[in-house]
Amino acid sequence: MKKSLFLTLLATLLFSTSSFAQSTRSEREQAWRANRERQRALEQQAEMHQDSIAYQAALSAIKTGSWVLEANNVNFFNGITRFVSSGTNYISCNAGQGVVQTAFNNFVYSPNGLGGVTVQGFISGERTSIDRDGNVYYSFSIQGTAISATVELTLTGGTNQASATVNPNFSGRSMTFDGYLVPYSQSSVFEGIAQ
Repeated sequence: MKKSLFLTLLATLLFSTSSFAQSTRSEREQAWRANRERQRALEQQAEMHQDSIAYQAALSAIKTGSWVLEANNVNFFNGITRFVSSGTNYISCNAGQGVVQTAFNNFVYSPNGLGGVTVQGFISGERTSIDRDGNVYYSFSIQGTAISATVELTLTGGTNQASATVNPNFSGRSMTFDGYLVPYSQSSVFEGIAQ
C-alpha cells in the first residue's frame, strides 16, 4: 500500500513538474519571438531612416549639380549585364562637367587604363521632375570630344538607389548604370585617363 501511494505521489509530482516545464518553455519561446519581432521592427525603422537621409542627400546633390552615380552593374543594349566595381564604373556631374566611365576586368579595349573608357563633356539641357511617390527623373545632354549623348537618370523615392541610361546621339548602343547616387564630395571613385 505504501508503495502504491508513493508511486502515485511520485507520478503526480513528475506530471506537475513536466507541465510546469512545458509552460515555461512555451512562455520563453513566445518571449523570444516577441523580442525578435521587436528587433526586426527597430532594424527596419533604422534602415528607413538611413534611406531617407541618403535620399535627401542625393536629391540635394542633383539640385546643386554635384553628384556621382556609383554603378554596381552595367546593362548593355543587347541585354548583357555585367556586375562591376562601383569605384571605377560611374557617371558624375560637377561644376557643369560630366564624366561617364566604364572599367571591366579582362577587357581588351582599354584606353583609360582601367579596362574600359572614360569620356568627359559639358552638361546642358538639364530637366528635373519629381512624381508623387518621390521618384526623381533627371535628364541632360553631355557633349565632349569623345561623347555626345543624352543621360536619363531615375532616383528611386525614399532611397539613393538610381539608374541612368546613356543614349549616344550617333548610335543605338545605350548603356544603363544601376547603383547608388551620392554627393560628389562623398564619392570614392577613381578616374582613369580621359579621352
